[in-house]
Order: sequence, then structure tokens, then C-alpha cells
Amino acid sequence: MKGVILAGGKGTRLSKLIKNTPKPLVKIGGKPIIEHQIVLLKKYGIRDIWILLGFLGDQIRNYLLDGRNLGVRIHYYQEKIPLGTAGALKTLEHIIKEDFLVISGDVMLDFDLERFIRYHRKRRGIASIIVHPNDHPFDSDLVEFNKEGQITTLLKRPHPSDLVFRNFSIASVYIFSPNVFRYISNGVKSDTEKDILPLVLKSGCKIFAYNSPEYFKDAGTPERLFKVRHDYKCNKIHRLNLSLSRKAIFLDRDGVINREVNQLCDVKDFKMYRFAKKAIKKINEFGYLAIIVSNQPMIAKGFMTEDDLNEIQKRLETQLALVGAKIDAFYYCPHHPEKGFPGEISELKVKCKCRKPEIGLFLQAQKDFNIDLEQSYAIGDKTSDILAGQRAGCTTILVKTGYGGKDKLFNIKPDIISKNLLEAINLIGDKR
Repeated sequence: MKGVILAGGKGTRLSKLIKNTPKPLVKIGGKPIIEHQIVLLKKYGIRDIWILLGFLGDQIRNYLLDGRNLGVRIHYYQEKIPLGTAGALKTLEHIIKEDFLVISGDVMLDFDLERFIRYHRKRRGIASIIVHPNDHPFDSDLVEFNKEGQITTLLKRPHPSDLVFRNFSIASVYIFSPNVFRYISNGVKSDTEKDILPLVLKSGCKIFAYNSPEYFKDAGTPERLFKVRHDYKCNKIHRLNLSLSRKAIFLDRDGVINREVNQLCDVKDFKMYRFAKKAIKKINEFGYLAIIVSNQPMIAKGFMTEDDLNEIQKRLETQLALVGAKIDAFYYCPHHPEKGFPGEISELKVKCKCRKPEIGLFLQAQKDFNIDLEQSYAIGDKTSDILAGQRAGCTTILVKTGYGGKDKLFNIKPDIISKNLLEAINLIGDKR
């Protein structure tokens, strides 16, 4: 697979800090961003790299030369007039005849590229896009996708003030099939996210979203550049790579994050606990993955659809985003073992391996994110949550909100009992 780095941006928002330096040459830990990128590509076997140059492109060429010193082969294209991120790609149409990776030259990143390539090859779409929950979704391009990962909607910034959304922002990392070139006009300025991806979606071709909790952050503003440099100094950037195991905090939803209203199935009834936003933001700050694992039998009973459930999750993630907090993943069981409800969905009325206290949701998350379950926590308000957490090998915490363990479905004792989610997270923080 070939790699393409888009390195033509002017860096207007950073102009006071970097003066006459192109953004890809901004240094993180004494080394330019673009050099970090090339080292990562080489690590995963991508040694044939095209760099598409624009503003101050000669500086990048003079620094990297032919790439021999980095163990790669670098080719350059210097645009004469700005063609945008997609217009520049069009110049490679007759050169690249296989799937290729594209990254933006101002994004500091570290991720398990092999996982991403496997994901793309399995789905065989015209494109796969890395998306991730982030702490500034309001000024990011967002996507919506179905449970197969196929993107259904692109939400381009700027967003309306009343937008309710899943927090999946585009990380400016793509794998494209060469078929994408047919959607890019020759010699016409165009943007990948604003112009080309919508055309591809409209055509009916499949684009897939790859949700990753790894490190992807553009250094395009002074504040973000400062944050990236801090994260590099404390080794956060590499530590989030999915080739390394991660710790997670598994959260039941109803009665833990939001009020238990008895069979929640209408977004109007969703009420987040006042302390929940602060608690989840602390999970993010502590470096744990924040993962919801929830039984949703209302789907099997026919009381709600998966679209209804998604609307509730949108409300939850939008409210969290207001305080810079995020959920890394949401897993749910739509099944229910007991039959006899009017309007029930018969194919979902089964005994499954994902309904807690079974641990199918935990195991799927472990597979997706390389989670060390023994170093992780499971927090819930029911005895089924606690039993599932123990079966998965996690430390368990029962909160007194919601059912507070009074369901008594299982005779099980948690490792810890806490007043609420915030107190539970504070206890975890004290143990770090």
C-alpha cells in the first residue's frame, strides 16, 4: 500500500507562532510532525510515499529529500495553484492503481495501522475513514453510520446550535480505493470532506467509519499545538496505540449515567444525572476508555427501535460534549429471552451471549480495543451488572443510584459500593 501526505496548507491560525514555516514542519519533541508520520508509516510497511506540496513546499522537500535517511522513498508533487485536498489527490490518478492511505500533514497521530488496513480490506468499500470521539466536536466534521459501520450521513461544520449528534469526528486519515478518482474533477479546487465524500455517498458507493480511540489531533491552532506537545512529552500519544493493551471503565447506562425511569424508550424521558458529565470527563482525563455496556430489551419487546435508541445516545453524547467529555464506545444487547409481549420482535426474543450477566459485550469491546479486563472496572446499579463484571474479570462497583442493587436478581457482592458514579470514579482516581 502507498501512502499520501497532504502538505499544502498555509497554517493561517498558527502564523504568529510558526511564521514562515509550513505546518508539517512544526516540531513536536524536536522532530517535525511530518517526520513522525513517515516513521509511523514505515513501521507498518508503507515505504512508498507521495507528499503533495503547496505553501512553502520547498522547505519540506529540502528537509526530507528523497526519504532515504528515513528508510522510505518519497515522491513529491508541487501544485502551482491551490487545488484543495481532493484536487491535489487527482494528480495521482495515473500513478496509484491500488488502495492507498491518505493523511493530513498537520495531524499528530499514532495508531495501529495494520488494524485499520484489515478493517478496510474486510469491508471492501470505496473508502474507510478513521473517526473518533473528541473533545471539540462542535468545530469538527462529524459522521453518522449504521451498525455495520457504513456511513449514512456527513455533518459538515459549521453546525447549527441545536444539532444533536453522536460524537464521531473525522480524523483526516483515510484509505481510498483508486475508484475514488472518478469523483474528483481534474484541475478544479475541491475538498475531500466537503465536496468528494458527499458525491461518493450520493452515488451509492460505500464508505465505512473506523472508530478508533487512538491519538489523532491536528496542531492547527496555538492551543492544540500546545496540547500536542504536552501529550508527546508525557508519552500519551504512543500509549494510546491499540497495539498496546488499554484499561477501560465499563458503564451501565440507565440508573448510572441517567435516571432510571422504568423501561426508557423515549428520548424525552432521558435525564442525565447532574454529576455524570463531570464523572465521565474524569474517566477521559484518567486515561481509561469510557465504554457503555447496556441491556436494551425494549427493542426486542417492540417498545422502541434501534433508531430510537440511537436518538437517546445522541442526546447523551451531545450533553457530554458541552463539557468536553466523551464516550469511546457504546455496546448494547437488543435481546430478551421471555416471549409473549404484544408487538414483540420475534427474532430478538432469544437467549443470547450479550445480555448481562453474560459477558458478550465485554468480550466484543476487548476485541475491538485490546482491553486488559483485569485492569478494568465495571460500574452498575443492578446485580446483573456486577455479576457480568465479575465474570469478565473486572473490579466491580455498585452505585446506589437507580436500582442500587435492590433488584436482587443474583446473590452477588460487588468489590466496592459507591454513592454514585462520580464518587466511584473519584475512588478509581485515588487508586491510580
